[in-house]
Amino acid sequence: MTISSIAIVGRPNVGKSCLFNCLARRRISIVEPTCGVTRDRLTTEITYQKHTFELIDTGGMGVEDVDGLTEDIEYQIEIALLKADIILFVVDARDGITPLDTSVAEILRRLGKKTVLIANKVDTPQLGYQIAEFNKLGFGAPQPISALEGYGRCDLLDRIVEMLPQPDPADVSVEPIMKLAIVGKRNAGKSTLINTLAKEQRVIVSEVPGTTRDSVDVRFTLDGKTFLAIDTAGVRKKGQIDDSIEFYSMARAERSIRRADVVLFLIDTTLKVSDVDKKLGCYIDTEKKPCIIVLNKWDLSEGVETDTFNKYIQKCLPGLSFAPLSFISAKKNENVDALIALSLELFEQANTRVSTSELNRALEEALSLHRPTRKKSKSPKIYYATQVGVVPPTFVLFVNEPELFDSDYERYLSNQLRKRLPYSEVPLKFYFRPRTREPFTPPKAKQ
Repeated sequence: MTISSIAIVGRPNVGKSCLFNCLARRRISIVEPTCGVTRDRLTTEITYQKHTFELIDTGGMGVEDVDGLTEDIEYQIEIALLKADIILFVVDARDGITPLDTSVAEILRRLGKKTVLIANKVDTPQLGYQIAEFNKLGFGAPQPISALEGYGRCDLLDRIVEMLPQPDPADVSVEPIMKLAIVGKRNAGKSTLINTLAKEQRVIVSEVPGTTRDSVDVRFTLDGKTFLAIDTAGVRKKGQIDDSIEFYSMARAERSIRRADVVLFLIDTTLKVSDVDKKLGCYIDTEKKPCIIVLNKWDLSEGVETDTFNKYIQKCLPGLSFAPLSFISAKKNENVDALIALSLELFEQANTRVSTSELNRALEEALSLHRPTRKKSKSPKIYYATQVGVVPPTFVLFVNEPELFDSDYERYLSNQLRKRLPYSEVPLKFYFRPRTREPFTPPKAKQ
């Protein structure tokens, strides 16, 4: 049940991350002209001509990181090279052979692994004729490609699958049963939690704020089940975003929340809940994602009762009042397994369907306790409801006039239905619709 691994390596700014995105046909890795943008190992699975393989993006070899993380980046590159079955050695066709290219080539020759030399940024026919000089690196004729334009993508994939063993039906990657987005402000302990779950130094952990930039997908197993954890960049105030790298990091963090089945919202218990935490909580609530508020570094919060902290969190994050709390220490691996078990419970709740009769009984009970307020001499009426979706549980309420139902009453219905139906800890979504014969189609979710 193993698949081949293919690592993309090379000196900084040759277009490794651009090639990674090109082959994956998704914007996964941040592409920016600044040296040293990619720090962690980024991975994705690609299926091409019945072959499935893992593609790994790495940081630039020989980069001097401005935040002093050079050693950590080199360690992640070393792991990728040791794991790889095939290496894609990327050079810049415009620059020709540089001393750093030569140094990288010497390292790869010592490894003795299958290596494909790729001349990137071949955007014009003239550059295609000039790449023969890269033969001197000793890896044969370079494969021309323009990762930015997509030129040469299929030719490169054809060459890769020729080097792979014939696909075995048994060698199929196990689909994760659940995707977990790990989000929070800077230095809340997200990467530490990822490494604890993966049981290896999968991502770089540092006291330097903003160490993680990309959203990093990490597979891990627990009790024979496969999960996908998404490590995200730390969120900070928009006014404090210094450059485009941080902007793209935030955009990917928000996208990771949308991708997730369950969001693990990390809060540093040694610090006060900040405006950043509150805004992040609002975003999770808006996206209607099952969420666990993970109070990390609990081992450092001596003398604080859990009930006291519970009340404090409920006051600071009222929009996530339904979300359960989990007190953990990611660094010491305390209560981490219980956190994943709780995530599975929320995932099951979010995927639950109830019968129309059960739903309407719960609705009648809620209406008997509190009916919507009359507006402009009109009395709001709910005729019946039906469930039209899961993740989140989504309901259509057929009413006389939808505009008579405000957000306060929707919040009331959510709380009441959570008490009466098997959705006690997940968000609910409602559509109010006038009773007609036309079929109802919920709007498509954002990607």
